[in-house]
Amino acid sequence: MLQRIVFDCERMKYFNTGLYHYSLNLGLHLRTQADPRREEINFFVPQQILGKFGDTTQYIRQHSLQKFYMPPLKGFDIWHCTYQSSAYVPKRNRRIKVVLTIHDLNFIYEKKEELKKASYLHHLQKNIDRSDAIVCISDFCRQDVLKYCDTGTKPVYVIYNGTNELKSPELYSYSYKPERPFLFSLGVMCRKKNFHVLLPLLQQEQDLELLIAGRLDDPSYLDFIQQSARDMRVEDNLRVLGNISEPEKSWYYQNCYAFALPSIAEGFGLPVTEAMSAGKPVFLSNKTALPEIGSSAAFYFRDFSALHMQNVFRQGMKQYTAASMEPIIRQRSELFCWTKAAKAYLNVYRSLY
Repeated sequence: MLQRIVFDCERMKYFNTGLYHYSLNLGLHLRTQADPRREEINFFVPQQILGKFGDTTQYIRQHSLQKFYMPPLKGFDIWHCTYQSSAYVPKRNRRIKVVLTIHDLNFIYEKKEELKKASYLHHLQKNIDRSDAIVCISDFCRQDVLKYCDTGTKPVYVIYNGTNELKSPELYSYSYKPERPFLFSLGVMCRKKNFHVLLPLLQQEQDLELLIAGRLDDPSYLDFIQQSARDMRVEDNLRVLGNISEPEKSWYYQNCYAFALPSIAEGFGLPVTEAMSAGKPVFLSNKTALPEIGSSAAFYFRDFSALHMQNVFRQGMKQYTAASMEPIIRQRSELFCWTKAAKAYLNVYRSLY
């Protein structure tokens, strides 16, 4: 009997974020990997995403009132909740099975008030209680879930994200094109990304620029970075790009001197595998899931003191060149595959039929 599956893309309303690209890439690959004799993939999407998965695809339009009154789901068999803190979960329709993807418990590692942490954990637990199967995007995330949540007898799987395929690199007339070697970093502009600790690298390498791209989430943190750069007298070497297009992102990956992500909390780190697919040297913090994703193909900051980071960067660049690491780094990125991820998710769905 044909199983009707709803794939939740509500988070795609936030363009140029990790959850946007996760939903887009996994959704597209689920369409191609699903057996049309066994399952029908339907997409729960905001208005601006209609048509993103093809004109012949079945869509359910998302709107904010559905947080309180979910759309009629009669005839559907599985709801894949792709965001662990989603408010869009079929609570009253108990017949429909729920697969819950958990990306991270980053709030545990961020400097948040204990009451806020408890609130986030409470909401996550409610979604876990409603789910029939749980998927974590890294083993680090899985261990956090088992430590901080009650999963009962529900199966908890690990399915890695794929590496996003880079578009043809291109800069536009309005794009910033550096004339010097540059260090590239990418992520939502917020404190957990920890971008400011990269500034001492500009003091060591005075001909090096730092380019940071990503959606502005915390204006006060941007102000802090820019003031820190002025205090260190490296403000002329810092460029904050904000949102960039996929071709621009590809150009910066392909042309950067190195990529760096010193984040203190990541459930996976999609930019890491993107940078690796370009064969670039990758410098990461040794926090949360980043060592699991980068493995021995990346270099790690054990702390964020200026001297330590400068030493890691200098020695890492020497090793990258001396050991001809580019093919090793590319091979690491190839382990993370959206086709493989889609097939693994389909197996999770099928375990519930």
